[in-house]
Amino acid sequence: MSQVNPHPSKTLPEQILRLFEARGHSRYGGEAVSQQEHALQAAMFAERDQAPPALIAAALLHDVGHLLHQLPADTPEQGIDDRHETLAARWLARHFEADVVEPVRLHVAAKRYLCAVDADYHRALSPPSIKSLQLQGGPMTPPEAREFESQPHFDAAVRLRRWDDDAKIVGLATPDVRHFLKYVE
Repeated sequence: MSQVNPHPSKTLPEQILRLFEARGHSRYGGEAVSQQEHALQAAMFAERDQAPPALIAAALLHDVGHLLHQLPADTPEQGIDDRHETLAARWLARHFEADVVEPVRLHVAAKRYLCAVDADYHRALSPPSIKSLQLQGGPMTPPEAREFESQPHFDAAVRLRRWDDDAKIVGLATPDVRHFLKYVE
């Protein structure tokens, strides 16, 4: 899978701004918001909930993998899982400690987990999220759920997942990307 070059010679905040400028206005899966709107909403919800700075940074950057790859926006409709969480975690690991990287790496697994343990959560997923869930392996089995619960960043990944699911509100006013870069630094 080819990747966007986020200009490694620039500072990390500059790289992040560049990614959002270049790809942030693309549609977020089949949802009615852009990648940037989704990221800003998730970060705003994390900030509102007084999450630690690392988790706010993770909320902002949880889907950066979508901004790094060159796959079309309708990849899920084509039956392809873009594994954006793996690409994001690999990129983030060059810049951050585990308290940012691991919740991002685990946020897809957190959806699978929540679908396995909370029927109301599963019923509340949007149609595009249900489609991606199928591509990502569906709800976890009980042994997979127990293993996931043992992960050191389990709680952070579940919190991030809930902000991720809520961050699809059309027209919601949020601070801009620069506001959240203080958590990146």
